Amino acid sequence: MKDCTYCTLPEIKARKVAENDLAIAFPTNIPITPGHMLVIPKRCVARYEDLTKEEKEAIESLRVKIVTALKKVFNADGFNFAWNDGKVAGQSILHFHLHIIQRKKGDAGIFEYEPRKFIYRPGERETSPEEELLEISKLVREAMA
Repeated sequence: MKDCTYCTLPEIKARKVAENDLAIAFPTNIPITPGHMLVIPKRCVARYEDLTKEEKEAIESLRVKIVTALKKVFNADGFNFAWNDGKVAGQSILHFHLHIIQRKKGDAGIFEYEPRKFIYRPGERETSPEEELLEISKLVREAMA
């Protein structure tokens, strides 16, 4: 799609940490914790239900690799996995994207499970500098090698 950020933004390709035939993974520019990754299908589809079985398997394959790498890079103790399905549910970019958020005790995220706030950090979420995102991309790529 010509207006899809994930399909058109050159920074996405520069941040790519992993890919397979049907999906790619990269750090988000507004992370909840350092290393917050997104996994997307290469085909631009908005909803999980629009994915083929093969695309779902490709996304899961990258999820497993990313989790292993984030444990090495950030000593992650746990993870949040999430996606928003539709604009009314907070999906700001209508290209399916799975959030992988590494967690450890004392990080800036919310630990209690409250659906309205468990994934968001308190206060304003600032955009990370592109240099930081590229460095995180490099570290995670190296951890997967």
